Amino acid sequence: MKKLPTLDELDARGKRILVRVDINSPVDKASGKIMDNPRIREHAKTLKELVEKGAKVVAIAHQGRKGKEDFLSLEQHATLLSRYVGSEVRFVGDIIGDEAKEAISSLREGDCLLLENLRFLDEETEKKSPEEHAKGKLVTTLAPLFDAFVQDAFSALHRAHASLVGFPSVLPTFIGRVMERELKACERVVAPEEPLVGVFGGAKVEECMKVMRHMFEEGKLAKALVCGLTGNLFLLANGVKVNEDNEAMLEKKGALEFVAEAKQLLETYGERIVLPVDLAFEVDGERREYGISNLPERGLAGDVGSETIKLFSETLEEARTIIAKGPAGIYEMDVFMQGTRKLLEKISRCEAFSLIGGGDLTTALEKVGIPWERFSHVSLAGGALITYLSGEELPGLKVLGYYQASER
Repeated sequence: MKKLPTLDELDARGKRILVRVDINSPVDKASGKIMDNPRIREHAKTLKELVEKGAKVVAIAHQGRKGKEDFLSLEQHATLLSRYVGSEVRFVGDIIGDEAKEAISSLREGDCLLLENLRFLDEETEKKSPEEHAKGKLVTTLAPLFDAFVQDAFSALHRAHASLVGFPSVLPTFIGRVMERELKACERVVAPEEPLVGVFGGAKVEECMKVMRHMFEEGKLAKALVCGLTGNLFLLANGVKVNEDNEAMLEKKGALEFVAEAKQLLETYGERIVLPVDLAFEVDGERREYGISNLPERGLAGDVGSETIKLFSETLEEARTIIAKGPAGIYEMDVFMQGTRKLLEKISRCEAFSLIGGGDLTTALEKVGIPWERFSHVSLAGGALITYLSGEELPGLKVLGYYQASER
């Protein structure tokens, strides 16, 4: 992999710097307000550093998707960014019009602007090559106004959108602190200190399968601990009667189409895939655990049981590198929080390099109150992280020349 230039190599003072961040945020449906979240806090560090170095900073970002409830202006984001940058991040409700150009031209050293939601421009999401995007209105209008481009939106780089692949073709490009940390962590996982143990949970079965399959095929994954909906899928594939309710949930989430693949992985990698040995159900408002040979005929399994937690914890002790993707159960319910909490606590005490990934798992971290600093890296990325760990190229990295021809 090519080493990409960081902020350490950027002479920022007095320069106009365009920074692509990913502050796409969850929205409170009742109030319509965006919720404070780790992405805003972490990207603010990149902006703060540039501001303190005397740069003239303009941030660009997206929020939601057209036609969805979370497709909103970025005005609220500017308020939250200002809190963490420590100085005003002025919102400009424009992207490539006169208002935006005038605001950019009038910047002073240490100023910071946030332009409007990039997805208000249809061309942002159009399917085009980087070369075509570089010739679009977004890039041809903004690029001449800047001295450099900082790419900090690692979590969006699996998309070939205009703001992500267009600017690197025409501006000197550096990576921000969020992206720098994400890449370092990913590189340590794809070339791991062995043994590598993965915890694969949550409801996004397809993502777990992609990463597991690739890492097994590459010979990098020593053990895969499966839980959550992914664990239920593997139990079903292994002949366990998970009951009609759990099977219906697998079908609802589109997971049953992976039964054959799960069987094939079990046949090929056998004991390297560690299955749950007990599951937790809610009975009369209380948590009750059952061995997999004695599961109740009705009800949803909401968590792994105590014996599974013990088994998984013992396996994690052997690891030198750990990746965790997805919670062990329905962590939003206190009765089913135990598996996710105890496994996160175990990982946080391990001496191994640990990468925690996926939005649900980072949200669970916040709920259980384990400081991020107790893990080697907590990723802000979802799809981009899965794409990287699955061995696929990210368009936003490819345009930076990150992938070397000799490595492909």
